[in-house]
Amino acid sequence: MRAVIQRVSQASVSIDEQVIGKIDRGFMILLGIHEEDTEADADYLIRKIPLLRVFEDAEGKMNQSLQDVEGSVLSVSQFTLYADTKKGNRPSFVKAARPETAIPLYEYFNEGLRQAGLTVETGKFGGDMDVALVNDGPVTILFDTRDK
Repeated sequence: MRAVIQRVSQASVSIDEQVIGKIDRGFMILLGIHEEDTEADADYLIRKIPLLRVFEDAEGKMNQSLQDVEGSVLSVSQFTLYADTKKGNRPSFVKAARPETAIPLYEYFNEGLRQAGLTVETGKFGGDMDVALVNDGPVTILFDTRDK
């Protein structure tokens, strides 16, 4: 799995100009699921993300976690994180998981974050979404479970 995590002061996702998910302070997560990913990959991210210390403490150091600041998550599925651009100019997405694999893993990931005590808003899997965010910092962190 690949997760692009952006620390945000606000983020939202809309479909047909209707907001379907919105958060204030927290993480905007774009989640890409590889064809070979399993629940173990999701479990790794579920353990890491709530404790990722990228929020400033009283001294201005990035020393607080999402849980510490009582932040929320806006989670959006993003199969294009597995784009292969080695040949030509048109990306290939053959390594991205098919919906029958990706949807249950995406839902498992989101539920795992909820079980960790986080408020999680989502986009719509496979939907044509407009995502808006204010990247705070900017702070952007990339996780790839194949690199752990």
